[in-house]
Amino acid sequence: MTAQPRIERRFSVCPHDCPSTCGLEVEVLDGRTIGRVRGAEDQTYTAGVICAKVARYAERIHHPDRLLHPLKRVGPKTSGRFVRVSWDEALDLTAEAFLKAEREIGPEAVWPYFYAGTMGYVMRDGINRLRHAKRYSGQYSTICTTSSWTGFIAGTGKLAGSDPREMVKADCVVIWGTNPVHTQVNVMTHALAARKNRGAKIVAIDIYKNATVKQADLGLVLRPGTDGALACAVMHVLFRDGHADRDYLARYTDDPAGLERHLAARDPAWAAAITGLSSDEIEAFARLVGTRKRAYFRLGYGFSRSRNGAVNMHAALCIPAVTGAWQHEGGGAFHSNSGIYGLRTNAIEALDRQDRSVRRLDQSKIGRVLTGDPEALRGGPPVAAMLVQNTNPVSVAPEQELVKRGFAREDLFVCVHEQFMTETARMADVVLPATMFLEHDDLYTAGGHQHLQFGPKLVETPGECRSNHDVICALAERVGAEHRGFHMSPRELIDETLQASKRGTLAELEAARFVDLQPPFAEAHYLDGFRYPDRKFRFRPDWTSVPNANDGPMGPHERLPGLPDHWAVTEEATEELPFRLATSPARNFLNSTFTETPTSLAREARPEVLVHPDDAGPLGIATDNWVRLRNERGAVLLRARLFPGVRRGVLIAESIWPNAAYPDGRGINTLTGADSIAPYGGAAFHDNRVALERVVAPVDEPALAARAKVLDSVG
Repeated sequence: MTAQPRIERRFSVCPHDCPSTCGLEVEVLDGRTIGRVRGAEDQTYTAGVICAKVARYAERIHHPDRLLHPLKRVGPKTSGRFVRVSWDEALDLTAEAFLKAEREIGPEAVWPYFYAGTMGYVMRDGINRLRHAKRYSGQYSTICTTSSWTGFIAGTGKLAGSDPREMVKADCVVIWGTNPVHTQVNVMTHALAARKNRGAKIVAIDIYKNATVKQADLGLVLRPGTDGALACAVMHVLFRDGHADRDYLARYTDDPAGLERHLAARDPAWAAAITGLSSDEIEAFARLVGTRKRAYFRLGYGFSRSRNGAVNMHAALCIPAVTGAWQHEGGGAFHSNSGIYGLRTNAIEALDRQDRSVRRLDQSKIGRVLTGDPEALRGGPPVAAMLVQNTNPVSVAPEQELVKRGFAREDLFVCVHEQFMTETARMADVVLPATMFLEHDDLYTAGGHQHLQFGPKLVETPGECRSNHDVICALAERVGAEHRGFHMSPRELIDETLQASKRGTLAELEAARFVDLQPPFAEAHYLDGFRYPDRKFRFRPDWTSVPNANDGPMGPHERLPGLPDHWAVTEEATEELPFRLATSPARNFLNSTFTETPTSLAREARPEVLVHPDDAGPLGIATDNWVRLRNERGAVLLRARLFPGVRRGVLIAESIWPNAAYPDGRGINTLTGADSIAPYGGAAFHDNRVALERVVAPVDEPALAARAKVLDSVG
């Protein structure tokens, strides 16, 4: 009666959309139950440290509100009324809707829609096997990486950089446009080790005094979308004060003389007027990176989520090319290592069946697609049926009012395969219960480091949950999709992918748990040349020929600057809409994931907008007051919190809270736009102009009462 359960520690991999893709040690209490989750100490990037939300993953996997059985809608689209059905009935209904759309309109009327709810190759990308085998509409995935990857590759020619573990050997770590205390704790692990062991200085550059800026030796809080101006002024000082490495520039870069001439008028005073920083702050930053050659630039995603985001990323990346920091261990730049793995995923994705004449619909423009915008539909037919996996567009996609209107169409059939009853699931016709990462096998790479990892199934699935792979294969059989990948198990798909990619076998990877694929120093630091034919870093990128997967030039690409610059195309404030709004990441949520777990809810407490006290005063706004944010896309009600760490005229809403957490059900992405970032697209989530006004009280608070009940239950 008093015997303690035998606890087994097993290796796994965090599947969530954070560049860390941490190696994990999971306490397995029995065949169905887990305990504590820890970071794997022998995986040298994770180094034993993981974020708190994943450490308490037992809250999520064993949550009482998990979806456990297939459901069918029985009321109107917006009613949220469902009844339990069998798997066969749910799959048959879905297949019948797909076949009907194909028969009456054509295969492009079916749109499989997914993203990065899991980063595992089999469970994330297997949906493309169904897409390609049936010639369903393609998806151009623009919602996260397109603008930042384009900006980085514009300079280097490849999406790879200095080993991220080299941060511990840096004399200066520049954390630019990311808040790793919230979003990637491992960056802080290595940066703080450099400070402790080497006396390194940490510079954090962001648009508000967030948790990372607070830990920095030099924190620079600039106006949103002005990073290019800061980068130009820093390079101006580097040339002016003799900190530019002219030998390196002559050997490794395309036009250093042209860059120096271009920067002559872009001094700290010029940049101060644009960024809101002082000239002294800019000079101090330039002096740090100029005198500490082992300067490691860790460039994040946040500052690319602006209409000039690709240009800002490229401008920041140019600084270590001017100083020659790439030559030194602990120097150079890093954004993502996604370009190093070279996995051949034909078996997973059926790439041999891909028809490139089939239209690709922009993921970020889902609201416009589903409401029949001809341009968003690429001149093709309407979307009549969808399968949604690994994402929650009714919460996370921009132009939320359009998204909701599209999903509310009675002539649109939607099947959502999910772990919880998200807002997107509530709009579905069929809801299928999905496994979590510890309940299936999968293969993982990482953007934030260099390990190839295998995450095995550790516990049995609860209820009737099925994996993404199982659902795709079952639908394929019903709609007549043919490909050998549909007849393979996840382990067989992983093994074939590894062998086709010359990365060994699954048996070898499973035994090793992970493999370090970091390229040699000279390759990672581009000492054998950058990945352009002339081996030169591009200060002058050919923006519409950057070697990044794309759907052709879009946005105002004709006006892209030829050299690093402040490109004034952001959504600037006006008299009618006098504030700039950014929807920065919350610490205890990950996009719309973890918004269901009690501890995350309790720690985040409620949706808030951070307002500078000097902006709040004239508007009669105090902390806890209800306020309305509005622009031409809609309006959002939430609470104000006065916060002097944000610049005047700038508002920060850390998110993404479920829409139901807002009094009228309108979440923060009501206010964000879906117009394309040049040159290849992307969503400008942190680039919105809004009006701010106090309201006496919201009209209706049922969602808040329900949430308060949850919070009460966890004390």
